Amino acid sequence: MKRSYQLSELKETAQWVLENCSSRILLFYGPMGSGKTTLIKEIAKQLGVHDVTSSPTFSLVNEYQAKNEQQLFHFDFYRIEDEEEAYDMGIEEYFDSDAWCFLEWPNKVQNLLPLESVVITLTINEDNTRTIEIN
Repeated sequence: MKRSYQLSELKETAQWVLENCSSRILLFYGPMGSGKTTLIKEIAKQLGVHDVTSSPTFSLVNEYQAKNEQQLFHFDFYRIEDEEEAYDMGIEEYFDSDAWCFLEWPNKVQNLLPLESVVITLTINEDNTRTIEIN
């Protein structure tokens, strides 16, 4: 599934993502500046997260409480050196927790990703809109 959107359509796009995902583990692929963090923030808001969300670039993972006692983990593996770091932080336990897991730069931990993950690819279009594809 694919759709293009502008920043003003972010809320609707986040709702569309949630309606079209078959797993709680979402892998966000796209170049720097494609809007991965911005989209994740809006999805978190749609899930009832009231905390200020930010990219966990230096801490690797941020934890949030969503509605209905659901947990949400936001990972950013941009600065990770090797998969061993993710393994040491207990990434498999996060995946097994039945919580929402949103991963930026999942290509850095490719061998640790669960098969039931949803791949979300963002691209920047020439007119500065974004195209999102869910696989």
